[in-house]
Amino acid sequence: MQSFMKWMLEAIRAEGASFNWVEEHRFEWTASTMLLVSQIIEGKTIVLITDGQRKWFQYYITTAINQLSNDRPLVPLVSLDRLYPEFDMMTSGEAMEMLIDMLDLSFSGEYFFWYIGKGNDSRSEIAKRQDNSCLWLMDEDFGHAMKLRSFDPYLDIRLMQLYRLFDLSLNAVLFGEVTTDE
Repeated sequence: MQSFMKWMLEAIRAEGASFNWVEEHRFEWTASTMLLVSQIIEGKTIVLITDGQRKWFQYYITTAINQLSNDRPLVPLVSLDRLYPEFDMMTSGEAMEMLIDMLDLSFSGEYFFWYIGKGNDSRSEIAKRQDNSCLWLMDEDFGHAMKLRSFDPYLDIRLMQLYRLFDLSLNAVLFGEVTTDE
């Protein structure tokens, strides 16, 4: 079985020249993707959050990840906006803790956040509180996050490219082509 790091480099290169930018960030990308995929393999539910400008991407992910044409097991994924529509109205830490308690009860603690958006957006705070969150952050350097730039004219294309690599990674791990034990 191939290592995830080696497989990822080959996968990025196989996608062609338009993915060269990912190769430049492959260490942070691979760490972020390994965290995401390994938690899915452990059976945890993804709680997806995006900032307001990336709502379209949230919709894309929630509709694309479990398409029957993927020919793989379904991935447990929920949108926080659908679970708790009043999320944007939460202002206190106490309210945030109540939401965390609800999620802990609902998913028996077997969930993690996947946040995609600007690092200074208030919606990112709940994901930043958890060590096991997968973060695709814009304009902020934060721990193990995949760093992007919100002012990048190709940002939407880059997000789609990252999703494609994530999807390929998920398939590779689910079907035993690679291991995340690194």
